[in-house]
Order: sequence, then C-alpha cells, then structure tokens
Amino acid sequence: MKMTIEIDCTPVEARAFLGLPDVSALNEHLVKEMQDRMTSNMAMLAPEELMKNWMAFGAGAQDQFRKLMTAAAGAAVGGMGGKAE
Repeated sequence: MKMTIEIDCTPVEARAFLGLPDVSALNEHLVKEMQDRMTSNMAMLAPEELMKNWMAFGAGAQDQFRKLMTAAAGAAVGGMGGKAE
C-alpha cells in the first residue's frame, strides 16, 4: 500500500508546527550587520587604497618572498635526491 500526504503551509507555519524557534529577527540583524561591514570596507577596495597597502610592505617584503620561493625550490630539488629533471 502506498499513501501520499500533502501538507500545504507556509514556512512560518511549518516552524511553529515543528516547535522550531522563530529566528527571523536574528536573521535580519545579521544581514544588516553584514551590510554595514561591507559598506564600511568598500573604501578598502579602491585602487588607491590597495596600492597604498601593497606598497607599505616595501622592497623588504618582495625580497623575503623571493628568498622563500628560492628556499622552497631548493627543498623540492633536494627532496628528489639532488637531481633536477
């Protein structure tokens, strides 16, 4: 025997029937907070601000990055028994 039950209700009615809490106020608060944070951080995406942040590291950071990549490449070659292919 096969039986099908169809229930027509709104999400709010379904949550109330199942005893789940109403989290719509919390959801609205979180969405507003995310919007506020996105709005305040939009200025950081401006090209001038990005360049200012990147240039703040200076040549020292570029040199450190080059040394890191050189060391990683040397470790990779050393892990192959010292033979580069």
